[in-house]
Amino acid sequence: MSNSEEEKIARNQICFSKSDATLVILDATCLERSLNLAYQILEITNRVVICVNLLDEAEKKGIHIDFEELERILGVPVVGTIAKKKKTLKNLLEKVIDVCEKKSQTQPKRITYPPVIEECVEKIEKKIAKKDIKNKELSRWIALKVVDGDKEIIEDIEKNLEINLNENEELKEENEEVEDILKHNGIERNKIKDIMISNIIFMSENLFKDIVELKNKDYNKRDKRIDRILTSKIFGIPIMLMFLGLILWITIVGANYPSNLLSQLFGEIQEKIVYGFNIINVPDWLTSLLIDGIYRTVTWIIAVMLPPMAIFFPLFTILEDLGFLPRIAFNLDKLFKKAGSTRKASFNNVYGIWL
Repeated sequence: MSNSEEEKIARNQICFSKSDATLVILDATCLERSLNLAYQILEITNRVVICVNLLDEAEKKGIHIDFEELERILGVPVVGTIAKKKKTLKNLLEKVIDVCEKKSQTQPKRITYPPVIEECVEKIEKKIAKKDIKNKELSRWIALKVVDGDKEIIEDIEKNLEINLNENEELKEENEEVEDILKHNGIERNKIKDIMISNIIFMSENLFKDIVELKNKDYNKRDKRIDRILTSKIFGIPIMLMFLGLILWITIVGANYPSNLLSQLFGEIQEKIVYGFNIINVPDWLTSLLIDGIYRTVTWIIAVMLPPMAIFFPLFTILEDLGFLPRIAFNLDKLFKKAGSTRKASFNNVYGIWL
């Protein structure tokens, strides 16, 4: 269920490339939210390895995950990792190789939708399974997309799998039956996707409760308090402007000193180079080209650009690590939507304005 362009590219790669394996990386600190991605990918392919990353951060928050139970329920290999520990990455690599070489048997847990939707999907799936498509594994997933009426993904399916879904007479008849079934049960076609999403979230929540033990149930209480302030309608925007203004001021004022030092250093080096050129009688035109043209231009760019970047990017990295940048994106979401953009563009625009 893709929205942005990069999500669509990733989706098409997973759906249509016949990859040896798909590695799904989940965040151990917010596993409940991440599991919906795993469930969606398990609808598409059997060759999946689940990687639960950031175990060190989860441990700090008192989050304990039962990996054996998670693997049993999902039916695919599950590995916990800490990126800076090579041993955990080695285990992950071994699992991926096993899946690629088909040494590891996978029986992925499929999402079970309400009976009405399952009936509709089954009708469409039977017709699609009879068609000559490149990847038979995708018949149920294609049926889901036909039922929820996602026109964009249907076009991608037709293009990549060389199957006609819109003009196929048999599918048209089944689609009409699906419409009748949905109407009889009081379900609008445009609400199907919402029902599917709710079902995925419900399954993720239940799975989370089964596999995760919280030693401290109030582990995110402080984060919620911070959210109430930093993302509030009253204080959110002013605090954001104050922080960003402070970073801009520190960047400009702080960069002046190293810029002046670099300019003086490059000036002294230039004098010595010119002196050396005079000793070996380098022609004036060549001295002008090398010193006034190339050397001064390069050193001026370094002296002007390097100090602000050396200050700005570390400060922004600190804000990102503290979780402030996602909150900025949240605050700017409505404004960027009105401008026909997305909250993801806020990072690029903030970077661009200062650069």
